Amino acid sequence: MTAPWPYPAPADDGAAAHFVPGLALPDVHLPATSGDAISLAGLAGRWLVFIYPWTGRPGLSNPPDWDHIPGAHGSTPEAEGYRDHFETYRAAGFGIVGISGQASADQQEFATRLALPFPLLSDASGALREALRLPAFETGGVTYLKRLTLVVRDGKIERAIYPVHPPHTHAGDVFASL
Repeated sequence: MTAPWPYPAPADDGAAAHFVPGLALPDVHLPATSGDAISLAGLAGRWLVFIYPWTGRPGLSNPPDWDHIPGAHGSTPEAEGYRDHFETYRAAGFGIVGISGQASADQQEFATRLALPFPLLSDASGALREALRLPAFETGGVTYLKRLTLVVRDGKIERAIYPVHPPHTHAGDVFASL
């Protein structure tokens, strides 16, 4: 049995209501940990796109008030869940990609440390956040993306899951719902 999530749950604030089935994703190319620039609009087939706020690094402090911001915690266990379910998703015909507003170097460290078999995309410029009006929050003068999952087919949204909670079981929960 999985332990309950000890951090506050996010509320549905309506910030993802515009992510309706059939919505075409913008052609915004983002740097990926694979070394490529990837546009969600150009992804052929079915994809699971998980958007997360921030990943910590061993020895570094969390952003201010992180423990009290609903939905902030959980990027590492969420990514580990997608890593652990990667072959299951792939066998079902899905690719996986993660997105945050962190710099590519931070994402590369995270992807290497967790041995992620899928790319992470950096929206450090905020271009995708602006083009898609992605839900976000601010702490310590920095803007972070809120946790959101998109099921995408050929560059168009099939389903949006928001808010995401709890993140540590989300990858399995999403797959079970497909």
